[in-house]
Amino acid sequence: MPLDSSPASRRPLAWALPCGLVLLSLLAGCNLAPRHEVPPMDIPATFKEAALWQPADLDAAAVPDAWWTLFADPVLDDLQAQAAARNQTIAASLAALRGAQAAVASARAAVLPVVNANASTTRSVSGGGISGTVDAAGNPVGSTGGRPRTVDTLGLSASWEVDLWGRLSNTVAAAAARVEASAADLAALRLSTHATLAQTYFALRANEAQAALLADTLDGYRRQLELTRNRYRVGVASSADVAQAESQLQSTEAQRIESDLNRAQLEHALALLTGQPPASLALPRTAVLPAVPPLPEQLPATLLQRRPDIAAAERRVAAANAQIGVARAAFFPALTLSASAGYRGSEISDLIALPNRFWSVGPALALSVFDGGLRRAQVETARAAAEQATAVYRQTVLTALQEVEDALVVGAGLARERVVQAEALAAARKARTVAENQYRAGIVSYLNVVSAQAAALAAERTLLDLQNRQIAAVNTLLKNIAGRWDRPPLAAAPAGDGAPVAAR
Repeated sequence: MPLDSSPASRRPLAWALPCGLVLLSLLAGCNLAPRHEVPPMDIPATFKEAALWQPADLDAAAVPDAWWTLFADPVLDDLQAQAAARNQTIAASLAALRGAQAAVASARAAVLPVVNANASTTRSVSGGGISGTVDAAGNPVGSTGGRPRTVDTLGLSASWEVDLWGRLSNTVAAAAARVEASAADLAALRLSTHATLAQTYFALRANEAQAALLADTLDGYRRQLELTRNRYRVGVASSADVAQAESQLQSTEAQRIESDLNRAQLEHALALLTGQPPASLALPRTAVLPAVPPLPEQLPATLLQRRPDIAAAERRVAAANAQIGVARAAFFPALTLSASAGYRGSEISDLIALPNRFWSVGPALALSVFDGGLRRAQVETARAAAEQATAVYRQTVLTALQEVEDALVVGAGLARERVVQAEALAAARKARTVAENQYRAGIVSYLNVVSAQAAALAAERTLLDLQNRQIAAVNTLLKNIAGRWDRPPLAAAPAGDGAPVAAR
């Protein structure tokens, strides 16, 4: 029903309107979400295995974001640039981030008023009424025949839900936190992709070095086989010696073929990481592993600030915390202000005329009186989700600390192991030389030569494997140091009046 617009009726309205606005502004400041804080954790001041390393005199900030450039390999740098531009997993994560940003815009739109314009024309007919009396002939008196009638309408309507209890603002905060989490996921995916590509590339070069070692070994085995055959022809060696030499040659050839197969698969994996078909990527063989770069000192607190997967987990805690406020707001009435105005008439030529004008304005309160415990269950669900997100955050932190501790101990241990293995290789080569000389002199059987040669080859392959594993550990440490994280410029979750989620 339109409100009375007489001067007498406007005086109370003049007082009620500012008072109502003040009341609404006070109520709109209510926020039912718990106050968000980063879940507390007991983080040590230093890494347990940090004492195993002798850090270089470098600041962690000196490590570039493109940490793989410290390995000084132009081919690796080029592959990383291709992965950054064409990796399809990164492209999919980027699209997911844009979808999350659109969800924030959708949530923010709900905070603003909605204005609709409408225009319509209807033509209708209504039946005649009966008076209840009849004439002398028995016909009803007062009956009217239905006549078609046209009604034209032109108007505007607006509605706005007042965010009294923070339901809308918490929905926006939750969506914004999810965007930040998606952005952190994207950063973590980029780091993971670059780290995986670097490790795959190192494995390919290590495989090439293994293949080169096997090729050199095969040359020596062929010469040894020819020597054994010559000795057999003059009756110095037995046919068993020739068979052992042939068996050793063929088994080593099989290892070389397996090495080529593994190298091809690693090259295919690099093609996938760089977003291209395997046929488009052909890397020249170098059989050279890069040197291990120096490492700066890093602290656990620095790690927690840099790792984007930790940032993503923390933002999901914030989103779940805001969702509690959304669930709690359902216990309180929703206030919607609506208004409409326009013109309605039967003649379109004089539709926009003062007599055809109509308008209305008024508030509406809506509250669910009985829902069978639905709202209480939704609040409990939101609390459980917040507790789950908190546990996931803490587990992510612990996993990150474990990853660094593992890389520290593995890298340091492998460095010492390489020194010992190099000594073992030198001894194995010496034993091989002695066995080959003794065989030529007829002192030992060819079985001694085979055993010494197999031991030397195994020692050399083990040394290459240790070098590859050490580079992988250093690559992991550099990834953690270089994993800087800058939060996108979005509004953080609002601070509520409740207790922190982590303390609940």
